[in-house]
Amino acid sequence: MNTYDPAELYQKPKKKRKKLKKGLIVFLAIAVVILGISILLSAAVGSSDESHMYQYDEDYIGVLEIHGTMSSDGSDPAYNQEWILNRIDQMIHDDYNKGLMLSIDTPGGSVYTIDELYLKIKEYQDETKRPVYAYMESMAASGGYYISAPADKIYANRNCWTGSIGVTVGTVYDISGFLEDLGIKTVTITAGDNKAMGSYVEPLTSEQKEIYQSLVDEAYDQFVHIVAEGRNMELKDVIKLADGRVYTAKQAKENGLIDVVSTRDEAIQAMKEEYNMLYCEAEIISYEPEVTLQNLLFGAIEQMAEGAKGEYDQIMKLMEENQKFSISYLSEVRH
Repeated sequence: MNTYDPAELYQKPKKKRKKLKKGLIVFLAIAVVILGISILLSAAVGSSDESHMYQYDEDYIGVLEIHGTMSSDGSDPAYNQEWILNRIDQMIHDDYNKGLMLSIDTPGGSVYTIDELYLKIKEYQDETKRPVYAYMESMAASGGYYISAPADKIYANRNCWTGSIGVTVGTVYDISGFLEDLGIKTVTITAGDNKAMGSYVEPLTSEQKEIYQSLVDEAYDQFVHIVAEGRNMELKDVIKLADGRVYTAKQAKENGLIDVVSTRDEAIQAMKEEYNMLYCEAEIISYEPEVTLQNLLFGAIEQMAEGAKGEYDQIMKLMEENQKFSISYLSEVRH
């Protein structure tokens, strides 16, 4: 007959927990070391002049890949604002460059980031007088359309979603009633009646709603004027289309938001034919920022941290993120 020591039964799972905890600590320590090394390497690479990597001795069309959510804070490793602006600058001063193709797959992003890129595209056009075409891949919505608007021609894949011409300030949470039910009271001390507007422990006043509305209205006005100018459309006609909805490629063409439904190769071929660049057969250079080890590690560690959080922590983090209120040309509808 087998006998078991109750103390032994208790110790086994305890030992397993200790081993698991130790393994997790070792893994995190390794991750931190690798992350530190990658940051040092990234700093070393970033401090060097990378322009030599993009020097050519034959005429070419630069195909610039613009993918991911557009922001300047590196939150999406697929998008690198500084790198993209540098590449356009480099092409502006490169006599071998004969045209620019924007290959776009993005739902948009922050107003500042998108407008900064828009202005750089306009600078390329004004300085070089070379053609700029936009090719929309699976999605070029909101800010993705914003940066397409100044292009000489806009092409789109037949499965593309575009449009979403509008502005968002995010979601305002109000949990003051919930806290009151729990018997929790909060005190916010400010100088200025609207300094803490948007706090999720106090409801928005009518005045504060008007303030937020004024912010998005101004950004919206900027957006529709850019579309009207870029597409040579009447402002009133743009406003009819600019209610935030997403359009298919076919619908966008019918409404004058794009020119042609095609493949990317067909769009490049059309540019070459229209601007007598058929001699540039093999000289199409595709620019796409690399996903660095640093970004991958940041993403992996963030996912691990999120998995360790409880439901309450995740809800609070969601609210805190939304309370940042960044004004965005960002489509909530995704392909």
